[in-house]
Amino acid sequence: MRLVRRHVRPATGRVVALTLDGLSLSGKLGRGLLQLRSLKTLTLARNNFSGELNPELLSRIDALQTLDLSENRLSGSIPDALFAQCRSIRSFSLAKNDISGEIPHNVGSCSTLASLDLSSNRLSGLMPSEIWLLNALRSLDLSNNALVGDIPVGIKRMYNLRSISLRGNQLTGSLPEDIGLELLNLSRNSLSGYIPTSVGELKFLEVLDASENRLNGTIPLEIGEVISLKELRLGMNSLTGDIPTQIGNCSSLTSLDLSQNNLTGPIPPTIAELPHLRSVDLSQNKLTGTIPKNLSDLPLISFNISHNLLSGDIPTGTFFNTIPVSSLIDNPGLCGSALNISCPAVLPKPIVLNPNSSSNPLSQPASNPNTLRHRKIKILSISTLIAIAAAAIIAAGVVVITVLNLKVRPSVSNSATAAPFALSDGYLSQSPTTDSSSGKLVMFGGGEAEFSAGTHALLNKDCELGRGGFGAVYRAVLRDGRPVAIKKLTVSSLVKSQDEFEREVSILGNVRHHNLVALKGYYWTSSLQLLIYEFVPGGNLYKHLHECTASNSLSWQERFDMILGIARSLACLHQHNIIHYNLKSSNVLLDDSGEPKVGDYGLAKLLPMLDHYVLSSKVQSALGYMAPEFTCRTVKITDKCDVYGFGVLVLEILSGRRPVEYMEDDVVMLCDLVRGALDEGRAEECIDERLGGNFQSTRLFRLLNWA
Repeated sequence: MRLVRRHVRPATGRVVALTLDGLSLSGKLGRGLLQLRSLKTLTLARNNFSGELNPELLSRIDALQTLDLSENRLSGSIPDALFAQCRSIRSFSLAKNDISGEIPHNVGSCSTLASLDLSSNRLSGLMPSEIWLLNALRSLDLSNNALVGDIPVGIKRMYNLRSISLRGNQLTGSLPEDIGLELLNLSRNSLSGYIPTSVGELKFLEVLDASENRLNGTIPLEIGEVISLKELRLGMNSLTGDIPTQIGNCSSLTSLDLSQNNLTGPIPPTIAELPHLRSVDLSQNKLTGTIPKNLSDLPLISFNISHNLLSGDIPTGTFFNTIPVSSLIDNPGLCGSALNISCPAVLPKPIVLNPNSSSNPLSQPASNPNTLRHRKIKILSISTLIAIAAAAIIAAGVVVITVLNLKVRPSVSNSATAAPFALSDGYLSQSPTTDSSSGKLVMFGGGEAEFSAGTHALLNKDCELGRGGFGAVYRAVLRDGRPVAIKKLTVSSLVKSQDEFEREVSILGNVRHHNLVALKGYYWTSSLQLLIYEFVPGGNLYKHLHECTASNSLSWQERFDMILGIARSLACLHQHNIIHYNLKSSNVLLDDSGEPKVGDYGLAKLLPMLDHYVLSSKVQSALGYMAPEFTCRTVKITDKCDVYGFGVLVLEILSGRRPVEYMEDDVVMLCDLVRGALDEGRAEECIDERLGGNFQSTRLFRLLNWA
């Protein structure tokens, strides 16, 4: 049993909060409650209160902000006057009662309402359009009632709405478009039509449940663009066509239910690339082909593919060794130990070479024992000859390669221009005080080569592109004409040992994503370290945001695509356990088509004392992007620090303001500026004026609230 909790304001002696939940209290809600005029929180959930609602409950207790009457036995309808004067109510719940009738239209008067839960009652009729006037509403739950009609179009104007559940009603029409929710549950209704291709624009959607409806058509390819999706439930509809391979792009997906449809084609192998996938239900479709073998690598707890047309071996592994038979039945071609059905052995037919016969060997008459013995000897002789010939070819190859290496090494020692990786004239010049220390050059994807260069080799100042906290960057042209960007690390005294340096750089060199600046290779000596990157010609994001005029500033779509590309690059880095450490607009480059490419990732891992270095004067340009963890040496730096920096970068892109602006007698932090504006309802003041109002407000305000 729960204890009664109340909170009394000491200055006035008045009760401002009363919690009586879970006490099995019964009877009707007395009028004595109306005397608690200072009450802000009233919780009477999980009791046995009955009777009808008092229409003066919200108007008389005018300070009330939270009212929870869920899980009681209240009946009757919601009085029309209940919401007429709801001055400060923010959270209202009548869930799991016996309320009937329609939802009053004057619910739209509760302008401060952020959470409305009327689920699991007997409400009927249409959803009042006034609900979509509640601009402060963040959560709406009308599930398990008997509401009818279409989903009103006004839902797309609710910029603050995060979660909506309308499951278990009698709603008709089609799925809503252009909404910015995190949770959308429309299951167990009578919705029809296609899943719109605009579903790919729901970048913040984490849960989509449209199961048990009458949806038809195919699953759009754009489903793969819903990068935040964790649960996708489309079971018990009439969907057709293949399961799109693009679903493998939903890297956060944990639950997938496409059961009881008319889907055809194979199980896409890309499903096996979803690292967090736990539950899959593809039963009662018409899927064909085999089960992807790599599924055994996933942390699955449920995988149902029963009642399909699948065939081939069932994968082996921790999960599939104990998978229930009920999850596999009614697939005539499946075999394996899980079904206690042996898979047919596929043995290659022996090839018998008979030089005395031109006919098909399969049509030869039965041979006597002497003939069989002669044939075995002949086959053995041919195999032996092939092995000897292969060994001879390999030996000859080794000799040739050795001779070529002996010829190449002297020329490499005598001239740096003869190295397999040759820089254009004037890029690498020798100082008068050079020495003969050897340097190591490695090109990822192009092998590695050795060449000698003096420890005092200098890079051409005329080719310098810029300088940052980790070093200067130069433009160079390889002998084959390809431009590259070379970063000369200026923190050699802090760089780790050669083995550790090469290990960390090799990890960075193996990461490939179209939104990351590719690391092509590196050069190492004890006193000089160079990192060789692809050359990105379009300049950095900082210049496009802060050093351009209104006429050539970035458009809304360009900014949105920029945010999306940067998010994808960070997701790729974090999947490889790489933390950027130094995300900022000057480290985001643009290619010829305007596609963003994030650079300078993971470089702090090359330094043995990160906590001392990142707080030094070399990275003061990162102020405003740096997470608070960077200032505490006892806290472990994680990928959440990158998420913090990404949020600041999103604000910078949307507002066109610098993360830190120094006034004559003040310092303005962009995060504080935006937070204050949002709290005071002045979100439009955070938007870059150069956009001139040309933006999609739903997406933009979602991004502002998220960041």
